[in-house]
Amino acid sequence: MSEAPDPSHGAAPDSDVVELATKVFDLARRGETETLAAYVDAGVPANLTNDRGDTLVMLAAYHGHAPAVAALLSRGAEADRANDRGQTPLAGAVFKGEDAVIRELLDGGADPTAGTPSAVDTARMFGKTDLLELFGAR
Repeated sequence: MSEAPDPSHGAAPDSDVVELATKVFDLARRGETETLAAYVDAGVPANLTNDRGDTLVMLAAYHGHAPAVAALLSRGAEADRANDRGQTPLAGAVFKGEDAVIRELLDGGADPTAGTPSAVDTARMFGKTDLLELFGAR
């Protein structure tokens, strides 16, 4: 007995799935930690990415939401997952000057040398000597 072919293979994502993903990405951007965590707890992948490769952590970090970053990391999200341009959440947080997010990412295992440009490179670019010291860079 052979398996029936999967009709969704190669098809566009279901509109309900796209709507849910859009909602979850918006929760990350707005820092709605409890609701975002509930969706991840219910089965939304902690490393869900959008069409640019941005993860939920990237969006929460870039928009300055340290509690959301912490919640995602505690649920298995990768601290160093780069987007399609090679940017990491830590480099984005350095660029935006989000100190609380930087601490959460470092506590979650983020590597300041990962990505292009890395968080170290970004700190150098903007003369953030305090962050270079924090990263153990010169």
